[in-house]
Amino acid sequence: MTEKSGSEDPSADEQYHLELQEGDVAETVLLPGNPERIEKITAGWDDHTVLADHREYRTATGTHDGTPISATSTGIGSPSAAIAVEELARVGAETLIRVGSCGAIQPETSVGDLIITTGAVRQEGTSSEYIREDYPAVADHDVVAALAAAADELGYDYHVGLTASTDSFYAGQSREGFEGFRARGSQGDIEELKNANVLNFEMEASAILTLANIYGLRGGAVCTVYADRTTGEFQVTGEQRAAKTASKAASLLAEMDDRRETSGASAWHAKLGLE
Repeated sequence: MTEKSGSEDPSADEQYHLELQEGDVAETVLLPGNPERIEKITAGWDDHTVLADHREYRTATGTHDGTPISATSTGIGSPSAAIAVEELARVGAETLIRVGSCGAIQPETSVGDLIITTGAVRQEGTSSEYIREDYPAVADHDVVAALAAAADELGYDYHVGLTASTDSFYAGQSREGFEGFRARGSQGDIEELKNANVLNFEMEASAILTLANIYGLRGGAVCTVYADRTTGEFQVTGEQRAAKTASKAASLLAEMDDRRETSGASAWHAKLGLE
């Protein structure tokens, strides 16, 4: 076995976990959890090259509709996602879009639908290592707009709203643990989130959004519903929808940025609409 060389120094040329250097990634990077999703995401691009593959982190860079784009897998949960955000920021990423799957907790959502996150309940511990707990995990306005436009153009059913990010797939999302174990207050927790119009559970968005805001980056998230928690239905379906939507959104963001800069506007707004 060959030991991995390099440095843990953040200023080093190659990042310790991602094994990436400045120039390896595009300004917009998609963030799936599972490394195997990288191949599924890049299948819809014009071209791509896998640049690094270490631990849970696999990175590919290419183009989509002529727009430079990258994708880096983050593994499961916010701790490893935060590492990806840290190291991607150091090598030039400016827009980070979580691409994943989720469990929906509202009756209007169905398995296969997309949920585009506007903000997230920080029910994970990683972001609290960075900033006080009442700091909001908010998605970037431009990213939300681009994801919604992309989903609409692709003809996918989608919902826009709040997400709850947890550290546990089981106890943290009010599921039964081993031998029927129920975490204290778990049923009350899910009912509270339902009543507060939270749409879904997943495990990375709030950390990604929090760090993106702290570092002045653009963050967003789009997930395909696999689990309908209101009916008990679970099905791995529509896996490519979130990937195609995020890839299309990256191209739309490039157009939006050009339009905004040409007009001299400080922020994207309806009067700048894409044709």
